[in-house]
Amino acid sequence: MFNPEYLSLIYAGLMALAIVVYAILDGYDLGVGMLIPLDDKETADTMIASIGPFWDANETWLVLAVGLAFIAFPQAHSMILQALYIPVVFLLFGLIMRGVAFDFRAKARVKRQRRWDKVFKFGSLLTAFAQGYMLGLYVVGFDDSLLAHAFAAFSGIGVVCAYGLIGSAWLIMKCEGQLQLAAIKWCKHFSRVAFVGVILVSIINPLINEWIYERWFSLPMALVVLPAPIICLLLFVVLESVLHKLPKATEAGAWLPFFISAFIFLLCFFGLVYSFYPYVVPGKLTIFDAVADPSALTFLLYGVVVVVPTLIAYTLFSYRVFWGKVQPLSYY
Repeated sequence: MFNPEYLSLIYAGLMALAIVVYAILDGYDLGVGMLIPLDDKETADTMIASIGPFWDANETWLVLAVGLAFIAFPQAHSMILQALYIPVVFLLFGLIMRGVAFDFRAKARVKRQRRWDKVFKFGSLLTAFAQGYMLGLYVVGFDDSLLAHAFAAFSGIGVVCAYGLIGSAWLIMKCEGQLQLAAIKWCKHFSRVAFVGVILVSIINPLINEWIYERWFSLPMALVVLPAPIICLLLFVVLESVLHKLPKATEAGAWLPFFISAFIFLLCFFGLVYSFYPYVVPGKLTIFDAVADPSALTFLLYGVVVVVPTLIAYTLFSYRVFWGKVQPLSYY
């Protein structure tokens, strides 16, 4: 049987991996869903085709993250779910809308496909906003004040813009022609908004959490971790430069915006993890306090070491098979 402390770190690490992979992978397809035009069927079909082979599998990482939280940290899972019950309902509703709309638009008559495009678009927006709202409430320690909910709403808008950023970056990489040029414009707009959002969150978060301020600005660790937000902001500047050059040579660096956006996501996630570690419920419960029975987790670990590498291998294989520019949409 493994040491409980080691098990806490192993399962917390796996949960963190699942969350950040989900944020990047499902983030881009949520972003694409939000950007779908309602008056241009050909463009909508191309955008749907760009995420068609991946979007359903991307959500598997969310299932994995929630499952790991329920198995490894049941007490924390219960506390978080109770605090986020209403936004979780909206999140699930948005995911259901996306799944239904994606399948029904394939079977509906052409004149009714626009209706399901609206459902897919709204479901994507609702899912992204609900995730951001939940993140905002998590950051403020599930405070129930009006100011806390205002911050959560701001966080929801921020996540919508972040997903719009990586979604438009995905379209730059996967598409060609006028859609690619339009995606470059979208990416510029979302990048600028996300840049401001990252700055505001970097300022607000330490101000409302004194212990986070001490963690980030106490020497000597400040010398190690403070470069992360600085690099993150510099990446936005690099992204702006890349996007400015792309219309002149759309294929030479079409992959760069997505790569830079994904790296920005990683740095933001690192900042979040570093700010709250070892708490799984901010200010209330650490991963070491919330860990489940060590004997049960040791037994489940044998399954985890099979499932997680298999999921990683499947994800890599699917992206390898469907790599390259998007093909015309077809249903079989």
